[in-house]
Amino acid sequence: QVQLVESGGDSVQAGGSLRLSCVASGSLFSISDMGWYRQAPGKQRELVAIITSGGSTNYADSVKGRFTISRDNAKNTVYLQMNSLKPEDTAVYYCNADVRITVMPKLHEYWGQGTQVTVSS
Repeated sequence: QVQLVESGGDSVQAGGSLRLSCVASGSLFSISDMGWYRQAPGKQRELVAIITSGGSTNYADSVKGRFTISRDNAKNTVYLQMNSLKPEDTAVYYCNADVRITVMPKLHEYWGQGTQVTVSS
C-alpha cells in the first residue's frame, strides 16, 4: 500500500507565503506525475499544479506566477511553494500521485488526506 502525507497547511494573511510538502511512502516502484489539487467549501476539487517525473510543470491560470511546484525524486516528495496568497486560495489542498507499484507499467492513483490552507484578508 502507498501513503501520501501532506504537511505545511496553516492560516496566513493575504500576501503571505506557505510551503506545502507531500511525502509518498510504502510499497512503490516508481512515481510518475505528482500534483496538488484543492477544494474550497461548496466547490469542486480543482487542479492547482502538476509535475512530471522529468520536471515538466503545469499550473492553473489562477496560480501562475504565484505558486511553484517542485519535487525531489530521491525523497518521493513533492512541494508547493505558495507566494502572494489571496483569500480565494483558501481551501483544503490535496496531494496526488500516479504510482507504479511493481515493474509493470500500470499506474495507480493515490491521494493524500489533505491539508487546510486559510488566507485571511
